[in-house]
Order: sequence, then C-alpha cells, then structure tokens
Amino acid sequence: MTLAATLVVVLAVTYIALIAVVMSYAALTVGFTQSVRDDEASVAALESRYLAEVSAITVTDYRALGYERPTKETFVPKAAATALR
Repeated sequence: MTLAATLVVVLAVTYIALIAVVMSYAALTVGFTQSVRDDEASVAALESRYLAEVSAITVTDYRALGYERPTKETFVPKAAATALR
C-alpha cells in the first residue's frame, strides 16, 4: 500500500472511532438527563407530601383533640457557657 492509501485508512478508522465516541457521549448524556428528571420528580413528590403534612399539623385544632394550654410557663435560666464560670 502506498502512503496515501495508508493515510486514508487511518483517517477513516479515526473518523469512525470519533463518531462512536460522540454517540456514546450522547447516549450517556440522555441517560443522565433522564436520571435528573426522575430525581426531580421524586423530590417534588416528597416536597408535596411534606407540605401536606405541615398543612395538616398547622390546621389541627388541638383543643378538639383534648389538649389544653399550660397553666404555668417556667423559663429555665441560661446555663454557663463553660465549666469555668
């Protein structure tokens, strides 16, 4: 084979290899994008459940459930910051 033919074969193989790399990268990118969308959907579902629970706690009438206000409130004095005080 001549030098020109060898060069054409090498360039063709390199071109095919680069196309394979680009296609693999595209497939991985699409898979990663789908994974991110799935994760976002699961986070949105968890957030929705959380907000529903917080809403239920907020609107609960604790007096109707039998709870009463404390008769006396006691505040605890602040403890010393270190053992040396």
